Amino acid sequence: MLRSLFAGVTGLQAHQIAMDVESNNIANVNTIGYKYSRANFSDLLAQTSQIATAPQGDIGGKNAVQVGLGTTISSVTRIMTQGSIQNTDKNTDVAIQGDGFFIVSSDAGSTYKYSRSGDFKFDAAGNFVDNNGFVVQGWVRDEATGKVDSTAPISNINIPPGLTTPANATADVVLKANLDSGETVETFNATNSMDSYNLEYASNYAVWQAAGFVPAVGGALPAPPNAATQALWYSAYTTRNANTNSAENMNVMFNEQGQSLTMQPNQGVWVSYKDSVTTIPMVSAAGAFTFTLNGTTISGTTSGVTLADDAATVQQAINAQTANTGVSATVVGSNLVLTNDNSRDSDGSATKNIVITGSNAGALALGFTNQSVITAYKYTYTTNAADATPLINSYAVPTTSVPPADSNFTTTEQLRLLMETHAQYVSGSDPAGTVAPAGVNFATGIKIIINDRGQFEVSNLSDGDANQENLKLQVTGYSDPAANVTKNERFTALMQSINGTVVEGSTGIRLSQSMNAATHSASIDVYDSLGSKHTLKMDFRKTSVDVVSGSTWSMKLSVPEPGEINTIAPINEFNGQVRFGPDGALSSYTPTNITYTANNGSSPNQTINIKLGTANAFDGVTSFDATSGTSGISQDGFPGGDLVGIRIDQSGTLVGSFSNGRSFGLAQMGMAKFTNNEGLVSDGGNVYLQSANSGDPIIGTAATAGRGFMQSSSLEASNVDLSKSLTQLIIIQRGYQANGKTITTSDTLLETLLGIKR
Repeated sequence: MLRSLFAGVTGLQAHQIAMDVESNNIANVNTIGYKYSRANFSDLLAQTSQIATAPQGDIGGKNAVQVGLGTTISSVTRIMTQGSIQNTDKNTDVAIQGDGFFIVSSDAGSTYKYSRSGDFKFDAAGNFVDNNGFVVQGWVRDEATGKVDSTAPISNINIPPGLTTPANATADVVLKANLDSGETVETFNATNSMDSYNLEYASNYAVWQAAGFVPAVGGALPAPPNAATQALWYSAYTTRNANTNSAENMNVMFNEQGQSLTMQPNQGVWVSYKDSVTTIPMVSAAGAFTFTLNGTTISGTTSGVTLADDAATVQQAINAQTANTGVSATVVGSNLVLTNDNSRDSDGSATKNIVITGSNAGALALGFTNQSVITAYKYTYTTNAADATPLINSYAVPTTSVPPADSNFTTTEQLRLLMETHAQYVSGSDPAGTVAPAGVNFATGIKIIINDRGQFEVSNLSDGDANQENLKLQVTGYSDPAANVTKNERFTALMQSINGTVVEGSTGIRLSQSMNAATHSASIDVYDSLGSKHTLKMDFRKTSVDVVSGSTWSMKLSVPEPGEINTIAPINEFNGQVRFGPDGALSSYTPTNITYTANNGSSPNQTINIKLGTANAFDGVTSFDATSGTSGISQDGFPGGDLVGIRIDQSGTLVGSFSNGRSFGLAQMGMAKFTNNEGLVSDGGNVYLQSANSGDPIIGTAATAGRGFMQSSSLEASNVDLSKSLTQLIIIQRGYQANGKTITTSDTLLETLLGIKR
């Protein structure tokens, strides 16, 4: 009888504990990060009045007869399920989504406490603390390296109030861009300008310089006779060098519409500087005549009656072949005048100039001697600049300064100089001239330059003599089907714009269309050690194309004065180049770094690495058939700044935002993970302590090794389910009532037993 009383008492006691546990859950329904607990009932040792017996023979086995002695709370289990995430307006509130605990300490890290409550703030000393004043543990930024090392031991997170960041000098500039390799480009600039200069003077100075400037001024050749001449020589020499250094390959030129000239070997144009004219004084002679005119045989028979009849007969024979020779004949008195205006746009040289050869006796009798009148010149492109037609004119080198009628060029300057030399030669006629070949005076008033718009500009100023040295420019295309050389339509059209007459002494000029180079520019602000900002500009310009190895672009780096990035003038510029493979991938580039001195009191000789990408890869600058453009440019420098705000990312990093626009990690919160979260011991104040059954904390960063991630401006709500807890209250209440009923019933039975005695 007493056993039932004691069993009821244990039931009351157990349900009272369960009530306490559930009441605590309900009390913490709004506690941040709280994990509810569950009381686990367990029966007590039963009293055995009869043991179990095994089956024997025909008699079956019997179960044991046991009477239970009640119940008890064997354990209280903490349920560590995820609580819901609530957004807040406080950027230092942090919630953990997943497994793990914040680490806090009240004694500078000597002991640790663990929490799911992320209601943090900064105290007056800059400590990152919870509501208990415990300092959050993690890793702080190393000022020497500028990094947060999460492999180091954790410590108090402290961010001093009024934190400032010093200026960081730029160390790396990273560019990702495409440089258009197509035949049509959208970004281009005029080719480099080229001034005219006296070729003879420039060559003379070069020879004198090679001789070590011996003898001195006023001595014998190769020295200049006087200081004035020396100045003229030197000026021409420097202009020649400037032109040579600035010359660009004609193969990478584009017209005004951005279309590539795509010059192929042996493509080119004819340029005539005046009509080819010769006068044949007719001599009366009857008989057959034969001669070759521009490769075409001219033949006939004169009567010898009168000069006019003979001239008319020859005139008729020549004009019958004008379509093949380009030459027309007219009779002026007793003379036969042959003229070729060099305007026929035919393939070869058959219709250019006047070349008479192979005259027979009859033709010789008429006055047709072998002769050449060359006023039209053929200019063809060669890929190798060394194969271009040389121009030499100096006292020390007695070589003709007039290049042949068929001349080769590679660069813009070579073509300009060839044209100017031929124009001056063709128009000059003063036999008193001193320039080789003897007896020819160059019309030095004729100047051909490449202006700042990339146009060939032809002018004809007076050179001071009495001769009227006019120019009649006529450009026609060149092709040679037999040699598989096609006409370059774009180059021909570009040059034909100079067609026309330029009278000596006039202000008139003739201009070609502009020649342009494919270009691209990018710029970025870099910083010195003081945090001062300077613009680094990067100018790219296409310079050559090779069908096998790819293309090459020049790269000019420049900074504003008085900054220096070079040791030679101009010291604020540095020239390099970028090479690409046939697939558009970056092959190589120079320079890979520059040394910058701002000359403003900042640290000199600042090394700035130029990073254009990886060789044979497409992770930086490329050269595809696509519009030139910059897709990304960055640098790692910044000026000094004050801390204006802090945000927390998913890894638990406290990212500081500064007034200079920079943001970087100032600290990172550590996160602990336990083998048995339920083994942690509550210490009040929303914190837990490690216990013997929780296991040691495994400390690391959020979102790694099974740890959850952190969500800022959020808090984790209690995981108490109020509806479930209220239901549990009813169950506990009914259990308590039932156990109470057990006691009262047992009491009634005892009362009956006592009544028997009465």
